[in-house]
Amino acid sequence: MLKQGSALDRYFKITERGSTYSREIRGGFATFFAMSYIVVLNPLILSGADSGGGTLGSAAVAATTAFVAGILTILMGAWAKHPFALATGLGVNAFVAVTVATHPGLTWPDMMGLVLLSGLTMLILVLTGFRTAVFKAVPDALKTAIVVGIGFFIALIGLVNAGFVRRIPDAAHTTVPLGLGVDDKLLGWPTLVFVVGLILTIALVVRKVRGAILIGIVVSTVLAAILEFTLHIGPSFDGKNVNPRGWSLVAPTISQWGAPDLSLIGKANPVGAFQHLGFIAAALLAFVILLSIFFDAMGTMVGLANEAGTVDEHGNIPNVDRVLQVDALGAIIGGGSSVSSNQIFVESGAGIGEGARTGLASIVTGLLFLVAMFFTPLINLVPFEAVAPALVVVGFMMVSQVGKIDWQDWGLGIPAFLTIALMPFTYSIANGLGAGFISYVLIRAFQGRAREVHPLMWVVAAAFVLFFGIGTIEEMFGVK
Repeated sequence: MLKQGSALDRYFKITERGSTYSREIRGGFATFFAMSYIVVLNPLILSGADSGGGTLGSAAVAATTAFVAGILTILMGAWAKHPFALATGLGVNAFVAVTVATHPGLTWPDMMGLVLLSGLTMLILVLTGFRTAVFKAVPDALKTAIVVGIGFFIALIGLVNAGFVRRIPDAAHTTVPLGLGVDDKLLGWPTLVFVVGLILTIALVVRKVRGAILIGIVVSTVLAAILEFTLHIGPSFDGKNVNPRGWSLVAPTISQWGAPDLSLIGKANPVGAFQHLGFIAAALLAFVILLSIFFDAMGTMVGLANEAGTVDEHGNIPNVDRVLQVDALGAIIGGGSSVSSNQIFVESGAGIGEGARTGLASIVTGLLFLVAMFFTPLINLVPFEAVAPALVVVGFMMVSQVGKIDWQDWGLGIPAFLTIALMPFTYSIANGLGAGFISYVLIRAFQGRAREVHPLMWVVAAAFVLFFGIGTIEEMFGVK
């Protein structure tokens, strides 16, 4: 029986962090439901053929995605002791897929080999203390801006995933890029599920009901299943036909048991890209991957730790070295298993919003991913629309910290604003960080206060200049 003061309690510091076993378990479930879509989405993103016509295989990608996410999330919980869950990062996997599709001569093993090498480089930077030093060099105001920016970002993810906010296709660019629903109208039963779930979750949260976020997800899922099984709504896109009133990605279904296919593990080729593309082209691709996973994870970690209240009075995160080590392993193992780099998911905020404060929640989430590898009724039964309300509410919780920023100091206020704005507007944590870091060092220099800037911030800002200018650099070297 789990008791306060037990060895498990002391190891994870459950009582010390103001949590309970029930909160950790509920938080683990909430995080799993919030991010389980990656098992369905990753095979779709990595579904294309490489230059030789080879494919990874949807079944193998799905099973391996769940397996790797489960192992890394459990490792994060047991070793780093934080409620952070890991899975294939949506930014890196999209970059990998596009690169494979547009570079003649590049194969899936070649590209995954570059991800693996980026992870190894990252691990070296962590073990030498460089990555931790960069984290500590970031001003507190920018760390707060990162939290707020991720809050807006995670809320936008929820709104877009639910179909409440949608992209407007417009080749002439004559309209705003986003709009309300379909033609500024809220249509379809899935949107109703989101609205009902959001109202319910807000009501439960303001009433301080235990398990508010998880209850909201479960009730929304039940409503979604009833609607799908009676009205047969279907997905918004089934591979051929577009149905704007359908479910965003996952139409609630009950899956059948299937033995997991883990044949992709160990298929990456670390030297293939250098052989087929040449050293400069391959090195530039690896550099882009490295910067993306370096700063995405750091920003996400800062935001989640602040929301969980695990940051000390000096702005330090307990076991930060271990967190960064596991994150680096996420790129190594993810690339080596051909499912792309794994990183800390912002959706871990759903579990934190549920009360999770320790690594025990991550172990629960990781175990659920391992179960999903064999049998996935929970994954395919929970549509985006049922999880999106949790992300919107958690986004509010994170944005509420905006008052901690000193907006009167423009040397902090402008970089904070750019960080906050660009994360949701560009759908990238790394882009927001880059804009914030570059503007911070420049404005402090303009103010004659360059000496106040930590030397590592200049290094990081220079790296981001290269990151944003990678397209020009590729053209200079004739890389296509």
